[in-house]
Amino acid sequence: MDGDESATGTIWDPYVLLTEGTVESLQQIPWGSNYTFCAALRREDAGALAIYKPMRGERPLWDFPSGTLYLRERAAYLTSQALGWSFVPLTVVRDGPHGVGSMQLYVEAEPLPSFQELGALADLDLARIAAFDLITNNADRKGGHILRDGQGKLWGIDHGLCFNVEPKVRTVLQHFCGGTVPTEVREELRAFEADPQRVASLAHLLDGVIAAEEFAVFLGRVRTLASSGVYPRLDHYRSVPWPNW
Repeated sequence: MDGDESATGTIWDPYVLLTEGTVESLQQIPWGSNYTFCAALRREDAGALAIYKPMRGERPLWDFPSGTLYLRERAAYLTSQALGWSFVPLTVVRDGPHGVGSMQLYVEAEPLPSFQELGALADLDLARIAAFDLITNNADRKGGHILRDGQGKLWGIDHGLCFNVEPKVRTVLQHFCGGTVPTEVREELRAFEADPQRVASLAHLLDGVIAAEEFAVFLGRVRTLASSGVYPRLDHYRSVPWPNW
């Protein structure tokens, strides 16, 4: 169980707000292929904004099982926490005005304005995000899915198209391809995959969230990247999402 999921948390605990807060209002976010809402949550005198993605609002896809994208959002958060990478905002699964879906804590942040700024950014968390996209098989890493808050911290959002068994990686972080994984990032991957307790704990948390085969293939990708220490080269034509920002 995550530290933010402690049963002893107060009403100020973001996890408690996300899971137990009353949805006071919803505002649809108009862009994107699936229905997404900004939700205002309230529990007594505590409030927060969250991004709500109901299962009922998911457009059917030929290459992902129907009704699973909201669960993959949760899986991405749990995986980032298991790796010690804190760039995925707190994400839970709960019932809402349009049924069950993912509820992700809203972060005050903005996307980087251009490919040039993204490519020039020397931030270890960006290298982690590039690695995360490879091991989770992220099929939709657009530039607008990488945010920077007022303190300079990077955040990664929109992980509904992750964990497919078949290779699906599409990312704007092509400048990492063929390059060396930073030593610290590689050691973090090694430390995770070499620790049976951490692996078993994540497997338990993801049981029923993603398929067992998807988790097994994810572990294989972790081992491969940790062993090679090199970001694999991708097809620059087929491996970039559209639109790319």
